[in-house]
Amino acid sequence: MPILPPDATFDRGPFDAADPSARAPIDSIPPSRLQLPPGPWTSLLDGVCARFPAIGRERWRERFERGRVFDARDAQPLRADAPYRAGLEILYFREVEREPKIPFAERIVHADERLLVVDKPHFLPVAPAGRFVAETLLGRLQRRFGEPALAPLHRLDAATAGLVLFSREPASRGAYQALFRERRIGKRYLALAPPLPALAFPQVRRSRIEAGEPFFLMREVAGEANSETKIEVVARQEDAWTYALQPITGRKHQLRVHMAALGAPILGDRFYPLQPQAEEDFAQPLKLLAQSLRFVDPLDGRERWFESGLAL
Repeated sequence: MPILPPDATFDRGPFDAADPSARAPIDSIPPSRLQLPPGPWTSLLDGVCARFPAIGRERWRERFERGRVFDARDAQPLRADAPYRAGLEILYFREVEREPKIPFAERIVHADERLLVVDKPHFLPVAPAGRFVAETLLGRLQRRFGEPALAPLHRLDAATAGLVLFSREPASRGAYQALFRERRIGKRYLALAPPLPALAFPQVRRSRIEAGEPFFLMREVAGEANSETKIEVVARQEDAWTYALQPITGRKHQLRVHMAALGAPILGDRFYPLQPQAEEDFAQPLKLLAQSLRFVDPLDGRERWFESGLAL
C-alpha cells in the first residue's frame, strides 16, 4: 500500500443507524472527543468543516443527520445548523473506508485496578488516526475488557513495537499523566541501525525538531534544542549495531530523527529518509522497540519496572 500521512482521512457510506442518545460505542468503536476552539464560525457545521478540511461538507452534514455527532454533556445529538459555541465539547464517530487489518496480536504484560501495560505489535496504531479506527490498540483493548474509559498515557508510532501504559481509572489518571509531563518516567528503547564506528558512545543527541515537509514528517533545524536522546551501543554486529535509546524529551519521531541525523537511520524506516513509493511490508518492520518503562508509582510509592517480551 502507498505511504499516506498519519491523519489522512477517508469516509464510508451510510450504515444502520444506532440510538444517537446512547453513550455506548457505535459499532464497538468509542467516539472521539473535541472541545471546540474559538473561531468566527456561525454554525456547528461550519466549525467542524474548518477543523477537518479533509472531510467534505456534505459528508459532515450526513453525519449530523445520522446522529454521529452529539453533545458530550448529555449525549444528545447535535444539529448541523446549531450555533457554534467555543468551549462546547462534542463527541463524534470517526469513519474510514476499507480499514486495513493488522495481523499481529497485542500481549498483556501487567494488569491491576488502575493500569494496563501492553506489548504493542509493529504496525498497530495506539489510538484512532488516519486509516485506522477499530484496528487500533486502544480499540482492541476497550472491546476486550469492556472498558470504554480506558486511555493511553503516552503514544508510540504505529511502526514501533513495545510497551504502552494505559490508565483504567479516570480518578487516578492525572497522577500518572504527570509522570510523563514532568519527565519522571524512564523509557528505554532498542533499535537496530547501521554501525557508527567513528562516533564515541555513550552519546547525547540534542537538537531542535520541528515539523517538516511533507507535513507529517519532522526535521532538525537550527535553533535552541527542544529534544534530547541518550544513545548507547549494547551489541555490535557486522552489518548492524543494537542501540539503547533513552529519550529525555518526547518530540514526535524523535528517536528516528536523531538516529537518521547521526547517519544511522533505523532499519526498516520508510520515513527517515522518506521513500515515497515504498509499500508497507509486514515482513519488514521498523527495528525499534519500546523495551522498558520504569517509574515510582505516584499513588503508593512503589517502584514499577516493566519490560517488553518482544525482541528485534
